[in-house]
Amino acid sequence: MSIQQAADFTHQTVLLHEAVDALGITDTDQRASGIYVDGTFGRGGHSRLILSQLGSNGRLIAFDKDTQAIASAAEIQDPRFHIVHDSFAAIGDALPDCGVVKVDGILMDLGISSPQVDDASRGFSFRSDGPLDMRMDTTRGMSAAEWLATAEEEQITEVIKNYGEERFAFQIAKAIVARRKTDAIRGTRQLAEIVAHAVKTREKGKDPATRTFQAIRIFINQELEDLEIGLAAAYEALAPYGRMSVISFHSLEDRIVKQFFASKVKVEQPDRRLPIRHVDLPKPQMRLLNRIKPTEAEVSANPRSRSAILRVAERLPEVGA
Repeated sequence: MSIQQAADFTHQTVLLHEAVDALGITDTDQRASGIYVDGTFGRGGHSRLILSQLGSNGRLIAFDKDTQAIASAAEIQDPRFHIVHDSFAAIGDALPDCGVVKVDGILMDLGISSPQVDDASRGFSFRSDGPLDMRMDTTRGMSAAEWLATAEEEQITEVIKNYGEERFAFQIAKAIVARRKTDAIRGTRQLAEIVAHAVKTREKGKDPATRTFQAIRIFINQELEDLEIGLAAAYEALAPYGRMSVISFHSLEDRIVKQFFASKVKVEQPDRRLPIRHVDLPKPQMRLLNRIKPTEAEVSANPRSRSAILRVAERLPEVGA
């Protein structure tokens, strides 16, 4: 697909102003001159708004695995902007390569973008027939079709069960393995039909293939592993009072974000009977600032935003720092 064709698929940025405002860029001149990270460039909605708020000395470093997103980022001709073709999990290695030690804010918009879903050639959606690819970065890794052709039934079951929270995971995996013995599974509609025959009951208003497609996509792109690595690396990169603004779209993502923030906010307190000075007691490393969901107006205008949750936390300075 050409860059022009890719551009035909539009994307409505979810929680655009809420996520960027949470970074506090406009709070002071110092923050407006800071360094920020957009962990998932997508089509640049958050990045462009961040750039509009930055001062002339500010910097924005964006990440994305998707080659079409990288092509879209090339349209931004701004010396304050730099794009990295990699996952936000690479923040720890990529920032030093950019000459950056600490940043003042990091925005992470998780999940999948509308252009990826709407473009049948990417294989993310069962609504239109297309090759069963599902890779966010089509320059590397194994496609969904390649994995389904070789994976053991037990592994397919575990992936669909754990990443899709699908109670018919065993039946679906068994049906996939049975079909591939006689017919290679290469198309999205083909997989959706296999799932539809294996799922005995359907959730109201939801296609039976929804959970399976989500699970395989998450597995193929190592989304949850990248998220855990990315959150830890993002925290290490934050300067004192630097903020993390993270948008998740399903319970698996949100649980990881929530638990990570909780691990930095809550600290185990020692036995009160021990002779420990107050100044030596463990201190929280972050503080929670906000939890925001889309308004009814946003959900009405963009139904894909309905499951989004924005969580915001701020890194606290170390005692004595």
